[in-house]
Parts: sequence; structure tokens; C-alpha cells
Amino acid sequence: MIKQIFDDDYTLFSNLKSNHYSRRIISHYDAYGIKYDFCRFFQMISSKGTVCGLVSLFNSAMMVALYNGKTLDKEGIADLAFLVRVNKPQTVELEPVYAKQLISYVADSYELGERHEFQFVSKNTLPDFDVDEMPKLDDVFAILKTGFPALADSYDLWLTDTSHRVRRGYSQAFLLSGCTTATVQYIVDNCALVGQVATLPEFRGKMYARSLLYWVGERLNLDNISVFLFARNHRKSYYEEIGFKEIGVDYVLDYKGDKNE
Repeated sequence: MIKQIFDDDYTLFSNLKSNHYSRRIISHYDAYGIKYDFCRFFQMISSKGTVCGLVSLFNSAMMVALYNGKTLDKEGIADLAFLVRVNKPQTVELEPVYAKQLISYVADSYELGERHEFQFVSKNTLPDFDVDEMPKLDDVFAILKTGFPALADSYDLWLTDTSHRVRRGYSQAFLLSGCTTATVQYIVDNCALVGQVATLPEFRGKMYARSLLYWVGERLNLDNISVFLFARNHRKSYYEEIGFKEIGVDYVLDYKGDKNE
């Protein structure tokens, strides 16, 4: 059974496994709580009445995290598949073993994409680069939309969410030499996830993104924050050359869209 959470209770978010899925869910809860329709939370309850984990639905993304010592059985996977079919999130993220099980229920609408998790390995050397740690978000967006065309029509949504998270200390944007940007999507339990890295077209191929990622890794390391990112197969060597070490492989369920859309 899956039950939506309607009452604020931070204890529900404790004792989750220490991983990306839990940190993402916690970041959503810390930033928005339960009072917004675009950010909903659910409990996964086993047939024995035991709460085994949580699900978050944030805009078009679904995250699934389990409590320490808990697992999902076939009934739990089937319940999760029903929730996916009802809400049709663009992406679903959960532990690899369960992602492989879930896809068998929703393969008509989703495909399984492999990605690699990397952790930055610090050399304790912060380069003297021209990095703005508090850039104007409009400047950041102007660069991002050139690298992520899908964002171009989502300015208001992106700005509202990003500015909210930055103000509350859950996110941070960086700007290198006015042409390259990277965003820390969350900082939870001294772990930071870096994403949305982009460079203006005329400056690409000049190692700006590589330089900024290395700088961000070293800069956050000074605050005892571990830095992580995800990459698809074809980008593995790129991040390894920067100073990131692969620590795991997982899978994302990507929505294929309805045939009639």
C-alpha cells in the first residue's frame, strides 16, 4: 500500500538509507515541506503494515528511498508501478535492484537508462579561478538554456525553484569567467550533488566546464562537503580526467510518452 503524507513529521524522514535517493527526498522536504501540490510525499507500507520507505513526487520527477534494513517485495513493486502509471513522472529514481524489477511492470511507457555515480577526489589544491559564488540567476539561466534547450520554456519554474533553494542554503550556483555555470542541486548531510553544467557555445572546447567542476570539488571540500555527480556511459572518461572516481552504477526510468501525445 502507498499512502500520501499530509502532516508535517520530520521523523518520517529519519533512518532512511544514506544514499542519493534519500538525500534528494530530504532536500525536497526541507525546501518545501508538504504544503505544495507540486511536491508530494508518500509512505510505502508492506502487507504486514510496516512502513518500508518513502516516495517523493517533485514536479515531474519521482524518487524512492527505503529505510535502513527494509526491502521491497513483489507487492511493494506492484504498488509502486501503480503510482508511476497514475502520475506519469518523467523520471523515476530508486535503488538499481528495484529499478530493474519496476521496469518490467511499466516497460510500455518507460525505458531503463544506465548511469554512473562519481565522487570527487580532492587534491587539496584550490585553483585561483575567476569564479562567482553568488552569481545573478538570470546570468546562470542564460547559459543553461544553451546547453539544456528544454529549459528555455521553463524560466519561471526554474527561477522560482532555484532561488528558493539558494536562499534556504540547499543549493548553490557557480559562474566561471561569465561563460560557464554549474549548480549544486542539493547539499544534505555534507554531501553535494552537482548538475546542470553548461558553457556558452562560443566558449566550448576550451576546458571551462572541466576547470569549473574541479574548482567546485575543491571549494566544497574545504567545507568538508563530499561532491557527487551522475554521468551516462559516454561521459565516464571525461569526469575521471577531472578528478572524479566512479563509485557505483544505477538506473533511471525515463518516460517515453504516450503513443497518442
